[in-house]
Amino acid sequence: MENHPNKPFYDRISRFYDGIAHSSERKATEEGWRLLSVKPGERILEIGFGTGHSLVEFARLVGATGHVTGVDVSSGMGEVASEKMAEAGVEDRVTIDLAAVPPLACPDASFDAVFLSFTLELFPLNEIPEVLAEVRRVLKPGGRCGVVCMDQPAGPENENLMEQTYEWMHRHFPHIVDCQPIPAVELLEQSGFRVGEVTRMDIWGLAVAAVVADSP
Repeated sequence: MENHPNKPFYDRISRFYDGIAHSSERKATEEGWRLLSVKPGERILEIGFGTGHSLVEFARLVGATGHVTGVDVSSGMGEVASEKMAEAGVEDRVTIDLAAVPPLACPDASFDAVFLSFTLELFPLNEIPEVLAEVRRVLKPGGRCGVVCMDQPAGPENENLMEQTYEWMHRHFPHIVDCQPIPAVELLEQSGFRVGEVTRMDIWGLAVAAVVADSP
């Protein structure tokens, strides 16, 4: 985990991340919360918990009988998230693990829902099927996967100038622009999920999708 290529960058920006990105991502993340529809008593896993906003929200929703687990590669993000959980008084309902994914160090069929917000698109495209296979493994039958991510329009001809510029930046400067638009619905379906509700929106002219899918 110490050698993970994304760790130093996210450690450096952990104290500033909310000001850099969360304000623009918040609306999409909250739509992801709505679609995931977390209930009291459930067990929830978040992959890439960042500064902990979703961990706190899920801990409130699962209540005293539920539990939330978060995994993230960045110890800096872990420190910020821990402070948020302590301030909200929910740290007794949350376990955080500092580790790279995949794999997930979790038993089979151990969660009711898994959430990834602006995280799945950080993985190389050839690794995403392995990540989603791990998500399916740790979900209970009928469990839910919620994904909020940069969305890939159907065909280059549908990309606007901002999307074309962003993708050019990602190809040429991936150490700075580390996210990439991905076809989330297609990837989930290819991994055996049954896609349910999908909400599409944009952030600064870039397409974003919030998706919930069931694991058979």
